[in-house]
Amino acid sequence: MIKEIGRAKINLTLDILGVRADGYHELSTIMQTVALADELELKKISSGVNLKMDASRIKGGEKISVDEKNLAWRAAVEFQKFCGKDFGVEISLIKKIPVAAGLAGGSTDAAAVIRGMNRLYELNLTESELCEIGGRVGSDVPFCVIGGTCLAEGRGEILTKLAPIKNFSVVLAKPDGEISTAWAYKTYDENPAKIHPPNAEIIEQLKRGEYDAAFKNFSNVFEDVAIKKIPVIVDLKSKMLAAGAKVALMSGSGATVFALTDEKSVKKISSSVEGTGAQVFITKIF
Repeated sequence: MIKEIGRAKINLTLDILGVRADGYHELSTIMQTVALADELELKKISSGVNLKMDASRIKGGEKISVDEKNLAWRAAVEFQKFCGKDFGVEISLIKKIPVAAGLAGGSTDAAAVIRGMNRLYELNLTESELCEIGGRVGSDVPFCVIGGTCLAEGRGEILTKLAPIKNFSVVLAKPDGEISTAWAYKTYDENPAKIHPPNAEIIEQLKRGEYDAAFKNFSNVFEDVAIKKIPVIVDLKSKMLAAGAKVALMSGSGATVFALTDEKSVKKISSSVEGTGAQVFITKIF
């Protein structure tokens, strides 16, 4: 048996550059791992996939499937297909990352399974091979395999590692309500954003440690889309900034809002969003 950790991600920026010939959207997003994580245990079985899950710690956890619809299950199957052998695995998963939140909770579990099966069966697959398997499961999975700070392009699978950023504290506020990624893209296409994050400039600013300048450029083109369905996002951002956040932004296609801050402001920021109905998580850049 081995243990693996599946860490959540936030999108420091997220831009859509257009629709590709294959129907997918061309993305440019700066992604960052945070310490909030799901916990997994993997052990060998004779064949197939067996998934057990404890999702009692998160709101809505009872809705998560424990069959072939779950990305952790799919990752195990894709790993077996890639290797051409039925490497049987039992996965025990403890969910701590909220669902349908823009934090890659499913994708990071898939990535953890791929890394874990590689270790469990001592196969020594390369990082590139693990990412290839991940890309067959979902666009965010290759980033979750690698972690850290990356520019993700294409569908999200083309990754460029960036210099690590300062170890800011992070407050996450996940409001009630869910946003379908398919709905978010469709709605965005009907009314594209007018303001786009200058990712090349932001990358250089972060590299030089010019965080205040970079924060002013952070944006997520899905925010205006998500606000139409979950307007409290505006209130969450406003409260976090008023409480001392250096930057507050929605992650992914929503609807979690994250705040980056120094440790001294964490309590004030987390307290500021109490009473909004949002689930609040305190973590840090990882």
